[in-house]
Amino acid sequence: MFYSWSPYNYQGWKLNSLIGLKLKLFSFEKKGNMEEKLMSKKKPAFPISELLNDYLIDYKRVSEIPIFYNDLLRFSGSVVVYDKNDEDTLWVRVYYTDSERAEIDLSLKKVYTILYSDGNESNVKYLNIDAVDYCTFGNSKPFRVKVRNILNDNFTYFYVKKNDASRVYGLELEHMLSPYNLNFLIYQDTLIEEHIAGIPGDVFIKDILPKRTEPEKAQIAKEFVKFNERAMVRYLGDMRSYNYVIIPIHDFDKVVYNIRAIDFDQQCYEGKLKVYRPQFFKENYEMVKLVQEKLPEYSIDQYKVEERSMIVKRFLSFEVRVKELIHCMKNDTISTEKNIHLLKKQTYELTLDVNFKRSENMGELLKHTLDYVRRNYEKPLTKF
Repeated sequence: MFYSWSPYNYQGWKLNSLIGLKLKLFSFEKKGNMEEKLMSKKKPAFPISELLNDYLIDYKRVSEIPIFYNDLLRFSGSVVVYDKNDEDTLWVRVYYTDSERAEIDLSLKKVYTILYSDGNESNVKYLNIDAVDYCTFGNSKPFRVKVRNILNDNFTYFYVKKNDASRVYGLELEHMLSPYNLNFLIYQDTLIEEHIAGIPGDVFIKDILPKRTEPEKAQIAKEFVKFNERAMVRYLGDMRSYNYVIIPIHDFDKVVYNIRAIDFDQQCYEGKLKVYRPQFFKENYEMVKLVQEKLPEYSIDQYKVEERSMIVKRFLSFEVRVKELIHCMKNDTISTEKNIHLLKKQTYELTLDVNFKRSENMGELLKHTLDYVRRNYEKPLTKF
C-alpha cells in the first residue's frame, strides 16, 4: 500500500516492499478530514531547564546581550503595517519615547553584531535600526528588528522572542536534522533568532504557485513530500502554510524551490500524530492537490525514502550532539501527560513497535522514532 495523498484519507505506518526490501513507511489508510480541528488549546511556554541550559552553553548558543524581550514591550505607541496590496500584515510598527529610543537602538545594534558577527562593536556606527515591529498573532508574539547598513543600504532582520524550551528544541533539531543551518542565541528569558528569507507559504500558494510551469509544479510537489516527511519524523507540528517559506533558487537554466520551516513552537507538544503532518492542514490543501496531480505513487514513495535517508545521514553526522539534546528532552517537561499518552498510543498502533508503547515522555518518543528510521536505513547496508 503506497502513500495516499488524498486530503480525506489517513493511513498509518505499514510494511511496504521497495526493491525487494521490506521497509516500514509512513502511509495513510484511516479515514480523516482536513477540516478536523487538529489543535485546540494554546500551547504554554516551557522554561529552559538547567540541563538544557548547560547543553546550550556547551554548544555556544548562550551569549550575554544588552537588551531583553520585556524591554521592547515598553513602546509608547504603534501603527499597523500594511503590505503592498494594503492588506493588514498582523504586524504593528512600534515606537518609543525619545529618551528610550537611543538606548534601545544602540542595544539592538549590539545584539545584531553578537548574532551575525563576533560582537565587535566597531561596526555599530555603520548600522541603523530602521524599524521594530511587533506581532500579536501566534504563540511567540515576536519583535522583528530591521537593521540597515548605512554604507550600502543592505538590510536584514532578526527576531526577539520570549524563551520557550519547545522552540529551542525545535531550532536545534532543525539545525541538525534538516538541510538548513540555524543561527540563534539565548540569554536568560530572551531568544534571538536570525531571519529566514523566503516567500511565505500562504502568499506563494495564492499568488505564485498558479503561475508556475508544469515541471516547476512537479518539483514543488516533490519538495512538499520531503518537507511533510521531515516534519513528521522529528515531530515538528503546526506546519500550516504561514509557518514555512518557499525559497526559489536559480540553477543553471531553471528555478528550483525549497521549503523551509520558520516556526518551531510546536516541537514535540501535541498528541495527535496528524498535527505533525503538514498535509492535514486545510491551509496546505493546494499543495496536497499538487502532489496528487503531479506525482505517481511510486515517486512519492521514492522521495519519502530519500528524505529519511538524508535525515539518518545528518543524524550520524551530529550523533553525539543529537543524543545529548534528546537526553535533555527526556529529563524535561515540554508536553502534557495526556498528549504523551495519545501520541505514543497512536504511534504504537500504527507501527506495532513496542518501544513507542513503553515511552514515558516526548524525548523517548523522538529517540525511538529516530532509531526506527535509522534501523530501516542501515538494514540495506548489511545486505551488500
